[in-house]
Amino acid sequence: MGSPVERIREYHRELKELRHDLHAHPELGFEETRTSALVADKLASWGIEVHRGLAKTGVVGVVKGRGTSGGRAIGLRADMDCLPVHETGSVSYRSRHDGRMHACGHDGHTTMLLGAARYLAQTRNFGGTAYLIFQPAEESGGGGQVMVKEGLFERFPANEIYALHNWPGLPPGKLAVRAGPVMAATDEIQITVRGRGGHAAMPHLVVDPVVAASHIIAALQTIASRNVSPVDAVVVSIASMQTSQLGAFNVIPDSVRLIGTLRSFRRETRELAEKRVKEIATHVAQAFGASAEIDLRRGYPPTINSEREARLAARVGERIFGKANVVTDADPTMGGEDFAYMLLERPGAYAWLGQGGGPGGCFLHNPNYDFNDEVIPLGAGYLAALVEESLPLE
Repeated sequence: MGSPVERIREYHRELKELRHDLHAHPELGFEETRTSALVADKLASWGIEVHRGLAKTGVVGVVKGRGTSGGRAIGLRADMDCLPVHETGSVSYRSRHDGRMHACGHDGHTTMLLGAARYLAQTRNFGGTAYLIFQPAEESGGGGQVMVKEGLFERFPANEIYALHNWPGLPPGKLAVRAGPVMAATDEIQITVRGRGGHAAMPHLVVDPVVAASHIIAALQTIASRNVSPVDAVVVSIASMQTSQLGAFNVIPDSVRLIGTLRSFRRETRELAEKRVKEIATHVAQAFGASAEIDLRRGYPPTINSEREARLAARVGERIFGKANVVTDADPTMGGEDFAYMLLERPGAYAWLGQGGGPGGCFLHNPNYDFNDEVIPLGAGYLAALVEESLPLE
């Protein structure tokens, strides 16, 4: 049958054109109506059974192999949404919508899964069933969680599931996949410090929430340095500080609002960090005569690859990329990913596909970002090979 990559290279040009079209028409989470219609039309044109409606704009394609493989099934997932970022690049296919762009490469992910879909529909060189899951709202809204809650795995009972994300920090032609944690939980911190405002020249008559908030920010860093084991990982970052009044140089405000994020991998670490955020903010504020209201909002859970499926993903990577080009000891990242919700329901693996990058603007979530079209056949071929390896013909 030949390598899936070589077969997919035959229509690489068409896939590039498709990716450019998606890039030019980015859509935010749960608004991917044009994107999902395009996906559904392409799948149907290749004779693939199409299902729409999960998580509003989600699409699932069903491809049956030439054998049964004991009735087993595999899921492959790609995300479709864009970011609320204004594109600054000068490519001919740049975003046609101000304030929206594919700054994370989801246009490339969708294209690669479509490339794999076309190959699988043409060859069907596998047993069992492949479910091709095109998911909305990864960047915000937790589209993966919504699909699961709306019955994704009841309607499409995959035994295992995989996803592929482009990785600018990894050279093209390389793949990284490992067992265990690969992406962090993404929790939000909101703290409102309340004092008593007044004239900045008479600080003895006020309760200064700015001073209290400043000490809270500093004290929160002790969670990582003094509460969590040095061989564990946690991030506590305050990213925004807003006072109840702006513009006056001689007025101490009544309140200060802090917004930040808490990142972790382990459940115990997550719970400990949440507890310490509440204790530190409350008691530091009290020490300055102020008060603190703490709102901790849990976001995506950590993305944790299962052992067997991570090994299989690496083995398939060696087949497609070559053994020397598969990294199995890459460090986890503190970024988040809502594929985690699917991994809570099914064993599977989340892998990173090298695409190069650097200070010129290829990093993720950068307004000058653009997906590397040259890796499309590699990623699509890898996804197709996962199906053939997981569901061999009997």
